[in-house]
Amino acid sequence: MNSKEFIESGILELYILGIASHAEQQEVESRAKSDLAIQEELNAISLSLEAVAIKQVIPPNPIIKPFLMATINYMDRMMHGEPVTAPPLRHKQSAIEDYAPWLQREDLKYTGTEPVFAYIIGHTQKVTTAIVWLKDLAPQEVHDAEHECFLIVEGTCNIVVDGKENSLVPGDCFVIPLHKNHFVKVTSAIPCKVILQRVAA
Repeated sequence: MNSKEFIESGILELYILGIASHAEQQEVESRAKSDLAIQEELNAISLSLEAVAIKQVIPPNPIIKPFLMATINYMDRMMHGEPVTAPPLRHKQSAIEDYAPWLQREDLKYTGTEPVFAYIIGHTQKVTTAIVWLKDLAPQEVHDAEHECFLIVEGTCNIVVDGKENSLVPGDCFVIPLHKNHFVKVTSAIPCKVILQRVAA
């Protein structure tokens, strides 16, 4: 098989995708060492596939990293002797003052740079409570297995549920209904600071 036939056989695509057989891999590598046309075709295929991958990339949910980092931070605090606490379960009469022991802690402060930042202040199998700062927004999501509850501490925001805007100010509480598409838009010049509680349904 000459170079042209070898290139047109499709074996180079299989090689780049990592699904060529061991014998095919060896043949490609052997030919590529001495055949400039095969080397160039391998590079062209790689660049083409990379361009397709970049075009179809799905941006990660910006909430995942802050809550992963918050979980690591919480576990680290527990390992270093911080006592486990139980923030009160949110209810219709919940007030900012109910969470004062955590809100007044000097070690649980917003750095001011991340678009979303969080500290977990309580965690059980049923309930996770966190202090969260949102600089601009929290992206669209749907919860099927947990109730998400917001208590606004500082700043203002609109929580949009199925297209309906709910404007919130400090002291307001809001519960996201299950199975409802929602997102948060910050409407204040300062980050919106909230007590966020997720309760297993």
